[in-house]
Parts: sequence; structure tokens; C-alpha cells
Amino acid sequence: MKKILLLATVTLALYSCSKVADGEYLITGKVKGMKTGMVFLQKEGPDGMSLVNIDTVKIVDEKFEIKGKVDEPAISMIEIQKVNGKIPFILEHGEITLEVDKDSIFKSKIGGTYSNDEFSKFNDESAKIRKRIQKSVMDFQMKNMTAMNDARKNNDTVTINSLRKQYDVLQKDMTDYTFNYPKTHPKSFISVLITQAMFSNPKFKSQEIETIFNSLDASLKKTKPGKKIKENLDTVKKQLSTKKTVSVGLVAPDFKAPTPEGTLTSLKENLGKVTLLDFWASWCPPCRAENPNVVALYNEFHNKGLNIISVSLDEQADKWKEAIAKDKLTWTQVSNLKEMKDPIAVQYGVTQIPTTFLIDATGKIVAIDLRGEELKAKVSALLAVK
Repeated sequence: MKKILLLATVTLALYSCSKVADGEYLITGKVKGMKTGMVFLQKEGPDGMSLVNIDTVKIVDEKFEIKGKVDEPAISMIEIQKVNGKIPFILEHGEITLEVDKDSIFKSKIGGTYSNDEFSKFNDESAKIRKRIQKSVMDFQMKNMTAMNDARKNNDTVTINSLRKQYDVLQKDMTDYTFNYPKTHPKSFISVLITQAMFSNPKFKSQEIETIFNSLDASLKKTKPGKKIKENLDTVKKQLSTKKTVSVGLVAPDFKAPTPEGTLTSLKENLGKVTLLDFWASWCPPCRAENPNVVALYNEFHNKGLNIISVSLDEQADKWKEAIAKDKLTWTQVSNLKEMKDPIAVQYGVTQIPTTFLIDATGKIVAIDLRGEELKAKVSALLAVK
């Protein structure tokens, strides 16, 4: 009986020692060497790009506290007045501790809650890997800088892609550690963020992403990024089903979508003797690497009857327009700004980018996903047909 009472007393003491209630957070921070100042707590803004302040507190004798409520974990930032840089951490329920190194902000220590402890370990291990490969990466960049710049000027995608592959080999330890992390840390919040990022990497197929997602803790699946992953997976499944009805020999489905200027245009309105339907996005490195080839193809064959209509799977209009200008894409551009859930991508069963459909004068699909010289030869042959 005494043991039961002792256990109950200890349990009650543990609960009573907590400084936060359910759904609350308490950030206890120390900025050594800074007696006074201001601390800003920031989170992602509605546009998904900028940061907005959600709380501001004073530093008193090197210490500060920020308390509030949070519905679910989210990457947030701490900024210290007159200190360069920001400190990323996971704003979540619990008591979060922060030791700020005002002279080297990246050396600051975050902890106190499970996800922040894991985030700190992840960053430490990532830093070790980056340090280990730093010399090789820098040597490679210095050795190949001129070759890469020349290749970009000359639209030499063969050299560009070759150098990218060599660079990826040097980065393999870093990418392997990052993308294998969710498999061994199913409860860590950054695992769901890494899983979400896999959709932007053509290396990962939807089946692999789904397997990793299914292994994550149920609490992570209920977060905003978790729900986003589920939506993307459902969209991909629908696209794969649709893809069977969009193939060589069939008429390319028509569609309407807004241009960067906001006017609606259709595939039918943009058909030429030969038409290249190109799915891409500003955030897709392989797409951006392929764009010089597409530009060269258009410049050579447009006067002979080649038209191009590009469908961007972007979400941010400014990033889309910026990429169009930078890559000098002068043909018709459209986007619904819905990323992989773009209705045209769903209509065509597009599950990864870049993806292309080559369409003849009758509106039929004659080839899918041709690249480089193979695409050029096909376009040339089609335009030679009387």
C-alpha cells in the first residue's frame, strides 16, 4: 500500500512540475553576454515564403521566456535584436530550451522537447558530414567552375548534366543521411518534412514515398505537411490511373489555363504542325537544366511549324514568372499554380517532371518524354512530312 501511495505521489509531483498545459509551449532562452535586448519569435507567413513575427519579448539579464499556444508542430525562427542570422527550431507543445551563441548563431543549442532534441542531433550529424566532404566539394567547384559557366552559356546540357552527376556523387553521404532519416526516426517532426521534400526529387517514386509515409507515427500524419503528403499521394494515384488513357496514338486532351498575364488559353489554340507539350516547374532542377535544350529547339524549328506550350507545376506566381524570364522561355506558358495537383497534370497522368508530349498536326500524341537529339530528330522528321 505504501508503494502505491509513493508511486501516486511521484506521479502527481511530475505533473505538477510541468510549466505548460496541453497545447502550450514555453521557450526558455539564454543569450550569454547580452544583458538587454529584444527577441522575436517568427513563423512562416500566409504566402509560404516570408516570415512574420508572432511574439516579441525582452532579454533581462541574459534571459528571456516566450509562452503561447500551438496546434501542431511547425518550423519557426528565433531572431535576436542586433544579432546576425536566425535560429530555426520546432515550435511544439512542451518546454523548449535555447542557448544562444550571439557571436556564432549557428552554434546555438536547441532542446527540451523530443522533436527539438532530434532536430539538434540531425543538424550536428549533418554538420559533421558537410565538414567531411567540404574539401572535395570545394575542389570540384573550383576545378569545374569555368567548364560549368561555359556549358551554361553554350546551352551544353551534356556537360551540365555530366557535372551535376559528378557533384551528386560527392554529395551522396549527405543526401543518403537526409533521405534515410525518416526510416529510422518515425516520430521526429523533421521526418515528415523530409518525406514531403521527396516529391521534389525525381529519384523517388511515389511507391517509395508512400512506404516511408505509412511508417511514420500517426501524430505526424495529422500535421499540415502530413496531410499535404497524403493529398499528393492520392493525386499521384489518380494520375497513374489516368496515364493509361493518355498514350501514343491517342488524341491529346484539350485544356484551358491562365497565362502569366491571367488570360485563358487552350492547347487547341496553340497547336502547330508539331506541338511540344512541356510539363515543368521553377523548383525542378532537371527541368531548368533541360530548358536551354528546349529554347534551342524552339529557335530552330518554330518558323517551320513547331509550337510549344509549357505547363508549370509551380505554386508561387512570382517564382514561375521569374524562371520564365531567366530561362528565356518565349512561347506560351500556362499554370493553375497548384503544383502536382494541377488539373492538367492530373488530366495527363503526370507524376514527375520534366515530362513532355509531342503532338502532330492532327492533335494526336506521337511521342512521350523524348529528350535532346532524339527529340530534335523526331520534330525534324514530322515537319518534313508534306
